[in-house]
Amino acid sequence: MNSPEPVFNRYVALGDSFTEGLGDHDPDRPNGLRGWADRVAEQLAAKGEDFRYANLAVRGKLLGQIIDEQVDQALALGPDLVTIYGGGNDLLRPSVDIDAMVDHYDEAVGKLTASGATVAMWTAYDAGWSAVFGKVRGRTAIYNELVREVADRHGAVVVDFWRFDGYDDERMWDWDRLHMSTAGHQRMAVETLDALGVGHTLEAPDLGPAPELSKAERRRVNYVWTKDFVGPWIGRRLTGKSSGDTVAARRPVLEPISAEV
Repeated sequence: MNSPEPVFNRYVALGDSFTEGLGDHDPDRPNGLRGWADRVAEQLAAKGEDFRYANLAVRGKLLGQIIDEQVDQALALGPDLVTIYGGGNDLLRPSVDIDAMVDHYDEAVGKLTASGATVAMWTAYDAGWSAVFGKVRGRTAIYNELVREVADRHGAVVVDFWRFDGYDDERMWDWDRLHMSTAGHQRMAVETLDALGVGHTLEAPDLGPAPELSKAERRRVNYVWTKDFVGPWIGRRLTGKSSGDTVAARRPVLEPISAEV
């Protein structure tokens, strides 16, 4: 017998740029972003008039900051669904204590599930194909296995990004190659709703064959990326600055969101 479809009325999203929605640009929304979490919320809103949604995610946050700054705020909102992802920014640092990081995560997920909310969490993406981000593939694999253990221990839902195919297409990523594009966010919304067991009307994007760049075009693209993204990104890490230092959560309280998208 199939389990009944879950119904959620109070959804709170926690995390960093992944959940804030960077790469999915929409000037008519807070922070100029839409993102996969908004798409999930829109589908949930279509199922009932009482639905409310908050998004506390802020770009650049380390996992410890997400836990310390967002978890209690989320619990105060009385959610029945919480999504949380963090750790990607930690894994890209020169050094990281993955065991300590996930121990802290374990406590936070336990606190969230103890509230009675359904909790969904993510493994980190396998960027082994990337010349730059692929260098932390080993760290990422260790982190992911520990995350799966946390989810098993607390009965959380896992959206297993590590195992998704199709994200090795550069069109699934924004110009910075770090944040998902609109297509990437659309696919992530589909995967999230499927993992939660929620019916929806979204379809994963069909991008067709990838265009082939000449060597000259590839050099030009790589040059622009290095100059406009990699340089400033490394500079922030050397100075201890974050892209989220002057950014606030774009949906800090539970509010309706239109289901007509």
